[in-house]
Amino acid sequence: MTALAAGAAPAAVDPRRRPAALRWAPAVAASAAVVAVLLAADTPAAAVARWTAYAALAVLLPGTLVFRALRRRPHTLVEDLAMGAAVGLVLELVAWAGFTALGLPGWLRLWPLAVVAPFAAAPRLRRHWRVRYPTVAPAGWAWSLAGVVVGFTLYLYGSFLAVNPVLPTDEGQAQYIDLAFQLSIAGAATHQVPPEVPQVAGEPLHYHWFGFAHLAATSLVSGVDLPTVLFRLAVPALCALAAVLVAVVGWRITGRPYAGVVAAALLFTVGEFGFENGWRQLFGSQATFIVWGSPSMTYSWVLLLPLVAVLGEIVGRARGVTVPPLGRGAWPLAVLFLAASTGAKASTLPVVLAALGLTAATTLLVRRRLPRGALVATGLALAAQFFATGVLFAFESHGVVLDPFSGLRPYVPTDRTAGFTALCWALVAVAFLLNLQLRVAGALALLRLRRWRLEPVQVFLLGGALAGPAIYLLVGHPGSSNQYFTRTGFAFGVLLSAWGWAEVAARAALSVRGRWLLGAGAAGLAVLLTAVQLDSAVSTPAVPAYAPVLPLLVWAAVLAVPVVLAALCRPALVGRWPGLAGRGGLALLTAVLAAGAPGLVMDAAATRVYPNGGAYPVVAMPASRVEAARWVRAHSAPDDVLATNAHCREVVDGWCDARSFWLSGYAERSVLVEGWAFAPRMVGRPEGPYAPFWDADRQRANDTAFTAPTAAGLAALRDRYGVRWLVVDRQVGAEAPALRTLADRRFENSRTAVYRLR
Repeated sequence: MTALAAGAAPAAVDPRRRPAALRWAPAVAASAAVVAVLLAADTPAAAVARWTAYAALAVLLPGTLVFRALRRRPHTLVEDLAMGAAVGLVLELVAWAGFTALGLPGWLRLWPLAVVAPFAAAPRLRRHWRVRYPTVAPAGWAWSLAGVVVGFTLYLYGSFLAVNPVLPTDEGQAQYIDLAFQLSIAGAATHQVPPEVPQVAGEPLHYHWFGFAHLAATSLVSGVDLPTVLFRLAVPALCALAAVLVAVVGWRITGRPYAGVVAAALLFTVGEFGFENGWRQLFGSQATFIVWGSPSMTYSWVLLLPLVAVLGEIVGRARGVTVPPLGRGAWPLAVLFLAASTGAKASTLPVVLAALGLTAATTLLVRRRLPRGALVATGLALAAQFFATGVLFAFESHGVVLDPFSGLRPYVPTDRTAGFTALCWALVAVAFLLNLQLRVAGALALLRLRRWRLEPVQVFLLGGALAGPAIYLLVGHPGSSNQYFTRTGFAFGVLLSAWGWAEVAARAALSVRGRWLLGAGAAGLAVLLTAVQLDSAVSTPAVPAYAPVLPLLVWAAVLAVPVVLAALCRPALVGRWPGLAGRGGLALLTAVLAAGAPGLVMDAAATRVYPNGGAYPVVAMPASRVEAARWVRAHSAPDDVLATNAHCREVVDGWCDARSFWLSGYAERSVLVEGWAFAPRMVGRPEGPYAPFWDADRQRANDTAFTAPTAAGLAALRDRYGVRWLVVDRQVGAEAPALRTLADRRFENSRTAVYRLR
């Protein structure tokens, strides 16, 4: 994985042994590299500076102060800052809801004073401004983590930042279909709590929208334009924070610093295992893609990872861990992160509940004692799940149904003999485990070393790692959104896998030279696999059904050959090099965990063939449309409602693919009827995005305003629905000449026109 120390670092390292400049060098270098990437992606320097001030003063400062007040004793500065940033995001959410509900979103930038003032005034709180830390991060740990952050940021540049301008620059711009929808929710959250469906004014948004409220708060506090926040700043920042959180949580739970940084590498450096052959979305979609295609997934990880750390302490710390416990502060922290997770991602709480349930049951049955901490935590998680299901989601299923093995079924033929079909099911199941779960292989090593006698916190991690893919296999979704359960399980799985790797490494007791050789070998293997896959990438018609998984299985078989040969030649190899004795398992496990390393490179390289980061559904995003939407944003009030004649991404056989979100996204205003396919009541309909709009009268009133406007009709549109602006896309259909006499034309370009109702 890296040139890492095998075991835990000393429990305490005197900070005076390393100059301050050297201690801060990894963080400074990583931050400078990330800023350089952002500037290379045409991010305005002023926006970077404003965002940095926002992150430091409105998230990191108040969150760190509160975290210091809640945890019992300090451990490391990096832990306080990372966990504090997560706490700051939770506090920001509460502040955003309060200021927005009062109609004062512009005053949100004052919210940190509610934390800073008491900590400055109260003597008992004032001590948290300056803290002496008994432990500093090992230099190798810090530089390895910096490498993970920088490497992943470079991936984001290649797959997302470099191919998605903040604002489209020409008429041929293509964009991943969900991005404008996400921008529209963030735009609604700048002035609505809870936000409504931006494409259908007044329609409740029963959805996990907390991450988009974070984007709105970022823009409101920093003053950075919302598209710049989404398309440049938020995704790299959340990914970097999540990487640091994996590392500090792994250190805290296992007591081994390098287990944390290996977990960060497994989550943010190692991708899916599989030979690149044109099928880039086996079993749903790539986790690497998820971080920019679904920012809410990364936002949920930022809240889930500290929750895992807190619940890990509540269910029972591992023996021998010298990291100071959180103490009683673990409970309020658990409440904070559970509450924030309710609307961060719908996949979070079910996986957490399953993990807690397995921990409680195992403790009761195996250890024969009542697991009070796990039971109380389960009760809190259940309460959070009830709130999410009943209040935030209003019992909407969003198309998720009980449909076992629906994610595997497309790869199994239905027209073959029973024996051949059974063989296909077995091979597809193996392909699923290899493709999505290979990075969790260290968990098997841990189980073997512990002889299946896991401690409660390890059972908790195992429960989450198993629950994610298990729920994915149990339920189905027409848009493959059940995959997010697997992604949630990764947060548990990589921690357990890294723990297993660290224990194997500790038993191997490598010398310094051996550690460097192991790291160099892992890096060399990753480079070799990447080079081979880049050179061999092809696109093959997916016939028969099992064709997409065959290259993956063949690739696994090819890689297994040298492993088998090495095992057969083991006595001779050990005789020739005695230093290999007892270290073969570590080398094998490291190679297995590194096998998915080409994933990020392959995903970024796909931009040579596919637009916007890969073979995912795209929509046209012409600059002229965005120019009109941005004009409306600059000249309208936040509560103004727009109407448009553009509802369809495309029309197929007379049916409208109602995934059009450009106006609500870039205008940041509610639209009477735009594209309705993602409204919660429509998701999961058998017609898919081609389902007709549910309110024919509203759509008729909307469309008549463009095709056959009358003074009475426009007045009704204004008075009944609150419409103030009409936005015409003339390539969809030119407005009737009468509209020019009934409304005031305020803007016009080569494609669009904007009218204001009188």
